[in-house]
Amino acid sequence: MAFALKQAAAQTVAAKATGRRAVVVRATKYDDELIQTANKIASKGRGILAMDESNATCGKRLESIGLENTEDNRRAYRELLVTTPGLGQYISGAIMFEETLFQSTSTGKKMTDCLTEQSIVPGIKVDKGLVPLANSNGESWCMGLDGLDKRCAEYYKAGARFAKWRSVVSIPAGPSVIALRDCAYGLARYAAIAQNAGLVPIVEPEVLLDGDHDIDRCMEVQEAIWAETFKYMADNNVMFEGILLKPAMVTPGADSKAKVPPETVASYTLKMLRRRVPPAVPGIMFLSGGQSELEATLNLNAMNQSPNPWHVSFSYARALQNSVLKVWQGKPENLQAGQEALLKRAKANSDAQQGKYDPSNESADASQRTYEKGYKY
Repeated sequence: MAFALKQAAAQTVAAKATGRRAVVVRATKYDDELIQTANKIASKGRGILAMDESNATCGKRLESIGLENTEDNRRAYRELLVTTPGLGQYISGAIMFEETLFQSTSTGKKMTDCLTEQSIVPGIKVDKGLVPLANSNGESWCMGLDGLDKRCAEYYKAGARFAKWRSVVSIPAGPSVIALRDCAYGLARYAAIAQNAGLVPIVEPEVLLDGDHDIDRCMEVQEAIWAETFKYMADNNVMFEGILLKPAMVTPGADSKAKVPPETVASYTLKMLRRRVPPAVPGIMFLSGGQSELEATLNLNAMNQSPNPWHVSFSYARALQNSVLKVWQGKPENLQAGQEALLKRAKANSDAQQGKYDPSNESADASQRTYEKGYKY
């Protein structure tokens, strides 16, 4: 790093001497750490546990098993996740909601310490949610840039080393040019701010499953939003070696009558990524987006049947936790069984990341879709 800075300074002096325009080389005090963190998360056989649902959304999960949405119940469930023995073998990072980042377990241990002891990098959701985009066809934009630099600095002090910002693109609603542009520019500004605070940004312009479109229309929109996003990230001097992506897979809409096999999803998705994503990016950590646990794992496995320019893995929420909730049911006596359910799903996706997943031992429950129209975190 020191050599690179000296070289950049020398180039600047030389440029001034010859009258040529200097090339600005971006460098911050966190560059080396960002690259190390991104590559640690994008490590073989491991992916991300997304447990960053807002308190309201977490409450819906708890209510589905008959539990009241209280801080104690939310803590108990999140404690189950972060204290699962052996989780670090399959999970490299965990995205948390702000409440969890500053929370302790029932024994007084910090949630972040539970993760780091298993070599799992703590992450934090930093956006402030979706609101209606004025003068659009029911589209949304994502809030949270105001004060983001200060929040990221506090999150870093609390132990977080990566961040997540989720914006969405709706195919049935357009998407309009202004919605695509706002989504991409907001993500780029967030990524630049996060990197300057020492947090690896997960960049997530989620193309929603909503709609009856075919897979070709999904491909078209995915290419459009990722082109915009990388354009604005380059404009904002975001260091691509220190980011991670969280795309949706290229699939038909949830209401489409055309169903496609995992091999087709993999072919379309990888083609889209090769057209838009530089190989400098360390990892592609897919969201499940309402797919069933089985679908999400099968599609990931199909994408890892041959080498890729990036680490192709997962950042799943519902596709890792759906079975866990059903088994746990909020009962202390089911704690171990719930953690075993989490390990089973984490191992299945670890195997899929390495292209060696065997679905023969899956239960019928794994085929149940978790899709919710207009899903909000």
